[in-house]
Amino acid sequence: MSADLPMPRKRPGADVPHLAARLRQPPRLSSEMLVLLASLYFAVFSNVRFWSAAITAPAQQWPMAISLLVLLVGLHALLLGLLVNRWTAKPLLSVIVLVTAAASHFMQAFGLYLDADMVRNVLATDPRESSELMTWSLLAPLLLAAIPVALLWRVELLGRPLKKALGARVLLLGGALAASTVAAVAGYQPLAALMRNQHDLRYLATPGNWMLSLGKVAFASPPGPAKPKLAIGTDAVQVAARPAGARPRLLVIVVGETARAQNWGLGGYARDTTPELRQAGVINFTDTSACGTATEVSLPCMFSPWGRHDYDEKKIRAHQSLLHVLDHAGIGVVWRDNQAGCKGVCEGLPMQSVTDAKDPQLCNDQRCWDQILLKDLDGALAMAKTTGRDKVLVLHMLGNHGPSYYDRYPPQFARFTPACQVPDLGRCSRQEIVNAYDNALRYTDHVLASAIGALARRTEVDSALVYLSDHGESLGEKGLFLHGVPYAIAPREQTHVPMVMWFGERFARDEGLDLQCLRQRATRPTSHDNLFPSVLGLLDVKTSLYDASRDLFAPCRAAAATHA
Repeated sequence: MSADLPMPRKRPGADVPHLAARLRQPPRLSSEMLVLLASLYFAVFSNVRFWSAAITAPAQQWPMAISLLVLLVGLHALLLGLLVNRWTAKPLLSVIVLVTAAASHFMQAFGLYLDADMVRNVLATDPRESSELMTWSLLAPLLLAAIPVALLWRVELLGRPLKKALGARVLLLGGALAASTVAAVAGYQPLAALMRNQHDLRYLATPGNWMLSLGKVAFASPPGPAKPKLAIGTDAVQVAARPAGARPRLLVIVVGETARAQNWGLGGYARDTTPELRQAGVINFTDTSACGTATEVSLPCMFSPWGRHDYDEKKIRAHQSLLHVLDHAGIGVVWRDNQAGCKGVCEGLPMQSVTDAKDPQLCNDQRCWDQILLKDLDGALAMAKTTGRDKVLVLHMLGNHGPSYYDRYPPQFARFTPACQVPDLGRCSRQEIVNAYDNALRYTDHVLASAIGALARRTEVDSALVYLSDHGESLGEKGLFLHGVPYAIAPREQTHVPMVMWFGERFARDEGLDLQCLRQRATRPTSHDNLFPSVLGLLDVKTSLYDASRDLFAPCRAAAATHA
């Protein structure tokens, strides 16, 4: 005889220790599942600017939003699936999460777009410039990013035989590609219209934007010793086109930094940010376009024979510059720098950096103001006289480099107040930012006028000065700050730059230059592309690279000859 014995009752809470033990155990995931979760995380939490630009009416655009979400997840899964494996997953994804948090912060704070040129610009930024961006506002996104990083390191990744692991990876990549294709086809019409009207969206999809751009930069500049620049203009010779017994010439080319034409007093700005240049009687070019929107692009481009009209980044970076052509012709060249270098433009030529100079009147605790560039100008004049050769001195300014506009001028130049006094522009009103920017521009005016005054006082050489900025700056227009927007979609604030010229009386006379003609030419469109042939023509350098059609001085020398 058997009897069913009652099962013993579980005491309330008896399973709690078991549940707690399970919760303490790390989650176990395959690397493929981790890639999918990471891709979903990036799509949802790291793309605020992307979603705000793409979805402007959520109630009406939810089908397109779903397609975009699947696309973002799928494409990032493809990218990460090619990079991440069981052994690299944790360190690599940790770095990507943290870098993406910083990238998203700067994209939102300044309206930046992350293409290859912007990534190259970031990599080339010196430590002092980088430190200006390390503000307290960056701390919050990095602390938030630490949460998924901490969770990531709790995960236990499953180990599998090689054959199964390869099969799972092929399934991940194939599934991500299929899902992306289905999403693109399903939402084709609205997605096609979106991409047609907003070409910039591809620069906002994070982290794919900076990862692909970083790969492009790395591929263009592989590790190892840099290859020597390919020579150009080796046929250059300086022809004797001046009167016998004429004094040597000194041409000073001043490369400005981040000065935009919209705030240039000589260009009609409401504030007179250029009172000293106005008194100096310079020739102001009112419609000058830059080669690029970042120093890394503009500097090599403006000193290149190809320029923007025949732009080829790889060719420009691989070849010598205008300065080397002048050197081939026997003209002395010196580059003096208060910035982050000449970006290869002066490679192999005399280069003087004043960034670490110590002068209590011209420097603060962080760095020196631009008047430090003029400290030994008399030495350059004396050298030109001693050698009897023409000389070109290039002065590379710190100028208006942001976001610390307040640190680009001595205190006595704080004419427009209140001015933003911190690098975190989000803590300042737009007017305070503009005030600081205009103060820095006013100081540039003073430095240029001081240079012109020093040249005008010396009689041992004939001198001239050309100033042009490398690119412009956004100061809140369309929600954008700083610079570096891809050139195809860049606003005019970042591509429209000031350019001015001054000529000593004997320089213009001996060169046969009709200054009134040049003033009339200055009202028509010009660009960085005019620099290369114009300097060659001005210094009488004959080479096959010379393009008379872009020489600003050629028609005005002909006019002077006609009037003679």
